[in-house]
Amino acid sequence: MYKGSYYILSTNIGDQNFIFLLGKFFDALPIFAFSIKVLQFKLQHTDPASKARAGEMITDHGSIRTPIFMPVGTVASVKGVHQKELREEIDPDIILGNTYHLYLRPGIEILRKAGGLHAFMGWDRNILTDSGGYQVYSLSGNRKIREEGVKFKSHIDGSSHMFTPENVMEIQRIIGADIIMAFDECTPYPCDYQYAERSMHLTHRWLDRCMAHLEKLPYEYGYSQTFFPIVQGSTYTDLRKRSAEYIAGVGAEGNAIGGLSVGEPAEEMYAMTEVVCDILPEDKPRYLMGVGTPINLLENIALGIDMFDCVMPTRNGRNGMLFTSHGTINIKNKKWESDFSPIDEHGPTFVDREYSKAYLRHLFAANEFLGKQIATIHNLGFYLWLVREARNHILAGDFATWKNRMVKQMDNRL
Repeated sequence: MYKGSYYILSTNIGDQNFIFLLGKFFDALPIFAFSIKVLQFKLQHTDPASKARAGEMITDHGSIRTPIFMPVGTVASVKGVHQKELREEIDPDIILGNTYHLYLRPGIEILRKAGGLHAFMGWDRNILTDSGGYQVYSLSGNRKIREEGVKFKSHIDGSSHMFTPENVMEIQRIIGADIIMAFDECTPYPCDYQYAERSMHLTHRWLDRCMAHLEKLPYEYGYSQTFFPIVQGSTYTDLRKRSAEYIAGVGAEGNAIGGLSVGEPAEEMYAMTEVVCDILPEDKPRYLMGVGTPINLLENIALGIDMFDCVMPTRNGRNGMLFTSHGTINIKNKKWESDFSPIDEHGPTFVDREYSKAYLRHLFAANEFLGKQIATIHNLGFYLWLVREARNHILAGDFATWKNRMVKQMDNRL
């Protein structure tokens, strides 16, 4: 591949991707070479009474133990949480950034000058970026979908922009996440069968364009990126099967399921997830996008999902809802006014032990931002604790029994 005054040659040897930078034209001597790991995924154990899996993904930014929940850092920030707290208290192996928002601000040129998103935000672990397809879907009144791509207006200043499969791949290269997503169309719920089918085929055509263009794009920052395509098909079983077969057939290093958790009943989400997981390859990680509640996580882990993201722990935390292993708490309720017990005596983060329910309720009543921060850290810590406990029980062989008990407990309103 020619770039500037040099040729870039990439080749795989074992699980290493070696990049050679050669002098221009016929000068065959390499100027320098460096190695990049291809993503590895090892399936370590499966639960005997469900389809739950424990595994490990390894990228150039380290290990990701699955099942995993990814805190959402939409604009290079997990809202209200310092990177130090994120790293030392919540302790995720991977977080998520958003292509649409990062493209609009700070903009890709700032990110390139910074050396990519990792350097810009001071995060040395894994990052996944979604492609902006969901955000474009959510701008239904300000976008037009065509074969070429999607024309949309910025929610910030109303300026017009165009996302295509090609430029979204270029943007994600510059952002520099470890895992990048195909550009897709996320269908609303409900939608009619004909629309869902047309949208699915469009997503597949866009996927082909994404993959063809990625082959032309060198890595920006000396480490690899892994590409995940996305299964679509709304809540129609035959469409989900066809899409899963198409996505499985492209042979990507991991696969995602999109278009769920958009308003459909949980039972339909689980049904579609099961259909797709039965088709996607067992030796590749499976990512269910935008899901969900703690109960959703456990039920989908039982169906074979490895990766999740959702704004619920942060958004609900900012509104005073705390998730715990015994149920949910609305900390704004008067019943907590004189409760001086810890927020969660079994919680994994410092806020769970150092602050009382009464104090946290007071902060919300006083509209003090610290309350939102405390609740956010608690919820994220709980989500990470939950998926790690799920992993421990999968490895121990008793996940299904533990999951059924936890689902009943977490369904309580405290």
